[in-house]
Amino acid sequence: MKATIWHNPKCGTSRKTLALLEEAPDVDVTVIEYLKNPPTRAKLEQLYCDAGISPKEGLRTRGSPAEELGLTDESATADQILDAMVSEPILIERPLVETDKGVRLCRPQEKVQGII
Repeated sequence: MKATIWHNPKCGTSRKTLALLEEAPDVDVTVIEYLKNPPTRAKLEQLYCDAGISPKEGLRTRGSPAEELGLTDESATADQILDAMVSEPILIERPLVETDKGVRLCRPQEKVQGII
């Protein structure tokens, strides 16, 4: 099985999720450091749709400029959030993992077990 993780090596949860993927038998892992190689807007839309979450649910608020940019306001739209994530990938909550079985925002890291 193939698995892709949008990873931040400085994040403990992301590192733990990656370790679970690497320890799983027959899982071929592709690691994308999303701060260096951010997903496109279309890819983000697809990931959130497949994960069953909204862009607002995928928004990183801690340690990011989300509040300063007004993205935590009730009036912030999905389009505004996605556009901001593309221009400032630190706004993307991590880690996102995609496999043939689906997509999960793996917080906590054990959520990855449902798709491997």
